[in-house]
Amino acid sequence: MCEKLGFSAVRTYIASGNVVFSSRKSEAAIKAAFEKRLADYAGKPVGVVVRTAAEMADVAAKNPFPKAQPNFTVAIFLDHAPPADTLAGIRGRLDEEIELGQREIYVRYPTGVGKSKLAIAAAKSGTARNMNTIATLAKMATES
Repeated sequence: MCEKLGFSAVRTYIASGNVVFSSRKSEAAIKAAFEKRLADYAGKPVGVVVRTAAEMADVAAKNPFPKAQPNFTVAIFLDHAPPADTLAGIRGRLDEEIELGQREIYVRYPTGVGKSKLAIAAAKSGTARNMNTIATLAKMATES
């Protein structure tokens, strides 16, 4: 699918929609092309979030919870900066720690994501990846 869209050096990482590739197209053009192709394939809208290699490395570097277990810490990727009222709109928070990034919401789940009841309204259209996955994708992107 990616190659048919004109991307090169295409590689995927685990079966959760992670694709690393090269393209000279703008972020908006890449997003639009992917979303159209995925909607045609799936028969319904599928959201896509795009980041450059530098942005992925920056997300990893700016992790506000660097001493936490990387598989218990995620960045929720958004298309835009988190809204100013993001923290006020959180429900079900127990022991989770939350910090806002540039176009991400960082969450540390001390007891694990699976046990959490955390609901972040601003994250509804985002997609989360744990810090292990982010580090791997950032590394893959610099090797392209």
